[in-house]
Amino acid sequence: MRVESLECKHYRNLRDVSLSCPEELHLFVGPNAQGKTNLLESLYCLALGKSHRSRSHKDLIQFGQNHANIKASVKRGQQGVRLEVKLSEKGKKVIRNGIEQRKLSQYIGTLPAVLFAPEDLAIVKGSPQIRRRFLDMEIGQVSPTYVHNLTQLNKLLTQRNSLLKQLAQKRNAQFSLLEVLDEQFIHISVQLWKKRFQFLASLQEWAKEIHRAITRQQEELLVEYRSSLPISALQDEQEWGNLLKQELEQKRDKELMRGSTLVGPHRDDLYLSVNGLNLHLYGSQGQQRTAALSLKLAEIELIRQETGYYPILLLDDVLSELDDSRKTHLLEAIRGKVQTFVTTTGLEGIDPETIARARIYQVRQGSITELGG
Repeated sequence: MRVESLECKHYRNLRDVSLSCPEELHLFVGPNAQGKTNLLESLYCLALGKSHRSRSHKDLIQFGQNHANIKASVKRGQQGVRLEVKLSEKGKKVIRNGIEQRKLSQYIGTLPAVLFAPEDLAIVKGSPQIRRRFLDMEIGQVSPTYVHNLTQLNKLLTQRNSLLKQLAQKRNAQFSLLEVLDEQFIHISVQLWKKRFQFLASLQEWAKEIHRAITRQQEELLVEYRSSLPISALQDEQEWGNLLKQELEQKRDKELMRGSTLVGPHRDDLYLSVNGLNLHLYGSQGQQRTAALSLKLAEIELIRQETGYYPILLLDDVLSELDDSRKTHLLEAIRGKVQTFVTTTGLEGIDPETIARARIYQVRQGSITELGG
């Protein structure tokens, strides 16, 4: 998988960008707040159809403009693909080979991408919501069906929560409608759990071996799925559905009181431990960083396993957050396999061999200038 060219117009603070970038490694160097992260965000947006930093696509449009465009030519094996994202005040369009994709699920996965930024440490020490988002974004890149089901789940949750509030206020006593929504909710939840358990089994296998290598066999990383229900991968789908139905019935009064759905995939979490100790509570900063790095490197291998292609890798100022040992392992793990785009405030701490094989750019006030490599 290679991005061969990238064009950005009216995207955040970036001046009109036109890059030829078939090389394996690209370094974008400059002070903070100049536009380096915006460039990586544009690639992420091109890959997944949305930003990792903003919920509203309008935030991505340059101040004073009413639209923004991102285009790229991508090479998948021997096949060339043209991708484009058009952003305007009216909405967003994702386009592949000149044809608009009506559903995002039909578009995601064309350009698999893994982003690693300092805030990804929150996968380990942050909230369950962050870990669920990590799962959802990565599974979505290898499973269009998962994206569709997740969209349906969110719609059902909005409808169900609204109905719960109405029922609690006796404005619309349609308990029969709640039963219909529950049936749909149970069905979609089971499909999401099935894919999450499958994905996590593979992720755990890769992450465990990578973590061992980084820690020189001293630590063992365990990644487990923790549901709001007593379910496990050993049970079948019918058991999951029955348990969820029972739990919804038992929590009916609480849900009516709160106007919120209290059980389901949207309430689940990941549990990470090293040598049996809870990383979230007891892990040192170094251990948390190593676990986050292991998960990101595992993502890369898992996407290749599922799609047949390595994803592109976006490293947003992450090298400065890693010590020399972890930095070396990261760069060696991806060398010769993954096209990588790196932002950094300086080249200090990056070994000369890595710099020699990179294409280097300076980023200043949204302007990108090639320095050579």
